[in-house]
Amino acid sequence: MSVITSFRRMVTCVFVLGIALATSNTFAKPTLSNTLAISAAFEFTSLDPSKNGYIYSRMQVLETLLDVDENGLLIPALATQWQVSKDAKTWTFTLREGVHFHDGSGLDAEAVVNSLAITKLKHGALKKAPIESIEVAGPNSIVITLSHPYTLLGAVLANYANSILSPLAYGKGGEVLALSGTGPYKLYQFSPPHKLVVEKFDGYWGKLASIPYASYLTGHRAESRVLQARSGQADVVFGLDPASLMSLKRLPSLTLYSNAIPRTIVLKLNSGHRFLNDVRARKALSLAINREGIAKGILRIPGSEAVQVLPNSMANWHLEGVTKQTEAAAGTPESLLAELGWSKNAEGILERNGERFELTLITYADRPELTTVATAIQAQWQAVGVKTKVEVTNSSAIPMGHQDGSLEVALIARNYGFIVDPLGVMLSDFGSNGGGDWGAMNWNNNSLSANLQALERTSDPIKYKDIAQRSAKIIFDERPMIPVSSYVQQTSVNKRIKGFRFDPFERSFYLNEMEFVKP
Repeated sequence: MSVITSFRRMVTCVFVLGIALATSNTFAKPTLSNTLAISAAFEFTSLDPSKNGYIYSRMQVLETLLDVDENGLLIPALATQWQVSKDAKTWTFTLREGVHFHDGSGLDAEAVVNSLAITKLKHGALKKAPIESIEVAGPNSIVITLSHPYTLLGAVLANYANSILSPLAYGKGGEVLALSGTGPYKLYQFSPPHKLVVEKFDGYWGKLASIPYASYLTGHRAESRVLQARSGQADVVFGLDPASLMSLKRLPSLTLYSNAIPRTIVLKLNSGHRFLNDVRARKALSLAINREGIAKGILRIPGSEAVQVLPNSMANWHLEGVTKQTEAAAGTPESLLAELGWSKNAEGILERNGERFELTLITYADRPELTTVATAIQAQWQAVGVKTKVEVTNSSAIPMGHQDGSLEVALIARNYGFIVDPLGVMLSDFGSNGGGDWGAMNWNNNSLSANLQALERTSDPIKYKDIAQRSAKIIFDERPMIPVSSYVQQTSVNKRIKGFRFDPFERSFYLNEMEFVKP
């Protein structure tokens, strides 16, 4: 680990002050005419990338060593090249030259090592990586040494939590005091949990932004976001309620976008629950879901129904030829539940040994479609005799319910592109500890655990796919989580903006590519 010395910090502060004074106040202040307004559902509370880095990455304040293209392949970012040794335990990165942090200091190997070393101490994927050392190898080169081969390292370094910050951004204890990154926008206003304003950074190494300011406003309620799009209060609105799309399409001021993302609407089951600990019960609940009806009637996206957890865009993990007919071979919901001793009472509710088959399903309102999908599943399960209580709460209730064991069923939208190689999420969700906060619960499969550990060390692409396919088959057969639909992001863009494009991995809003349309 390299820690910047006090002397270097002092010298850098003097240098930075000069640069910062020279480049500040380029624009007087943000106004409606010089600010791109973005609205989305999620709030932020901290400057620390390990906690809320997703918003700073999307607003292009922070950058990582490696980036990801639209196909999920790693591409250069702050590192222009990287080499992996033959034993796959030593990774060498060549840093981009001419990069400056927003505080004016230059990016070099010492700054990168300092940032990664601090991040590694915090919660996140980097902490879990088998890293023995992160060292300076030259003014613009660093070396990361692993205790064993770990194919995920590149994808982990591309995650927003591992963004590179200036040494001056940290306090003595590694806390983030200033959000000094290297992106084309720098922080202008930080008003958690709802408002963030960024200002274009003229010292950026890449494509300079043309729009002076951009603001991010948290809109918890779907109705509010629709109103913002309709009224023009927001230029770009993410996470639109599918039910609003028809009316918004009629507005001449808006262009609507529907983009598939590697996120799946899934039911997280407590497989330790006495009603759900037999795979036949989990399969019965899966078979009772009318996915086509939900995709067409609620999500308004025919064809988005999903019987597998991973979307087909992640080919290594998606099973070819597996359809709803494959699942139906197990039987019908009624036959599977009858095998388990359940029979309907006079009210049409399943009973076994005097106990009614009743479950509580929780979901959250941040993603507006989840509530209506939950209500549809409630009705579909009722039809086979499973009484379901739907509770709409905060998303934080999901991990809390997992950890204290109170959760029975949760409907969530799981992002499998959180780390671009889904192995990172699969390890978290289905690893050897019985599942994760957003994954399986009280379910463990030794073969799957062994497969996932083997994948961490596998660099051969053919062998990798073979193991990933076997892993996906276990998850499909055991149903620790029940997929419902692939996810489609609905976005509106005001026509005063041009140059919008959607990042399927939700890492960037590409603000520096957008422009105001000249009147």
